Amino acid sequence: MIMNDQELREDLAAAYRLIALFGMSDLIYTHLSVRLPGDGNRFLVNPYGWLFEEITASALVEVDADGQPAQPLSFPVNPAGFVIHSAIHRARHDAACVMHTHTLAGMAVAAQTQGILPLNQISMEFTDHIAFHAYEGIAADDNLGERERLVRDLGAHPAMILENHGLLTVGATVAEAFYRMYYLEQACRIQIAAQSTGVPLSLPGAATLERTHAQFANEPDKGRLVWTALRRKLDREQPDYRN
Repeated sequence: MIMNDQELREDLAAAYRLIALFGMSDLIYTHLSVRLPGDGNRFLVNPYGWLFEEITASALVEVDADGQPAQPLSFPVNPAGFVIHSAIHRARHDAACVMHTHTLAGMAVAAQTQGILPLNQISMEFTDHIAFHAYEGIAADDNLGERERLVRDLGAHPAMILENHGLLTVGATVAEAFYRMYYLEQACRIQIAAQSTGVPLSLPGAATLERTHAQFANEPDKGRLVWTALRRKLDREQPDYRN
């Protein structure tokens, strides 16, 4: 289903509120974006300086592929958000939505060398099926060459660990990208919790991992039922996100 601009604004505003609600925000930092219909790789992103819990549909900023806003701004656009999101929106037209977080668990796993361990069936959706991008410093306009390396490292994967940095997911819809970010975050939390016990960890064999990953991959319309339920929750508790 093709969504119009207002529907995409409401979906993305909902995602910002939910990232805050589930403890995955980082004050005014990190960013979520969604591509708008039409040519030019235009996308919506948050105004830099707003808490995620403050974001509304009308507050989202429309920018083009070069990071130029389509309207006068009272707040700037995060330049790191432009570098990361514009790179992916230019190259991955299947990835309409891009989400990036700095969470405690996500950053802890991003500081480890082995990525996501297959410690739980939630983790197994991502184990050996996630991209990695080496840390190059804060993503900024003076390192636009990093765009090419981000795209190269992401490849066709739905998620990526930004080493020494955080997490990133993409999706054909806001619902799909949020589903992946929520469960990638859960995989990281499970990993840190399991490692903190200090006891030996149970890891299933390769055949089990592949079978479990295939089962996840065969789920139709990933995240849509969850997203519909979460939107109902926001409509009850924070209906102003639609404004």
